[in-house]
Amino acid sequence: MTGSAKATVFIDNERVIVTEYRFAPGDNTGWHRHGHDYVIVPLMDGKLKLLTKDGESFAEMKKGAPYFRKEGVEHDVINANEGEYAFIEIELK
Repeated sequence: MTGSAKATVFIDNERVIVTEYRFAPGDNTGWHRHGHDYVIVPLMDGKLKLLTKDGESFAEMKKGAPYFRKEGVEHDVINANEGEYAFIEIELK
């Protein structure tokens, strides 16, 4: 990923990769494809803009409410909030 969001890897072992993503307003992850199933755990309430091959959409995120996605998702994730936004991503190897 080549975006402007700050990624901090906390765990990378034979089972999982746990990464915190922190976004200033307008920061993004950069276009990427998920190579593993993954779980996102929002660290705060907020809104993210998602760019996919099918267009643009928005996701309302709730602090502590995780969600799961299958391997193969392709997108760019952009902070659509007026302030900082952050989440934890847990990739399942």
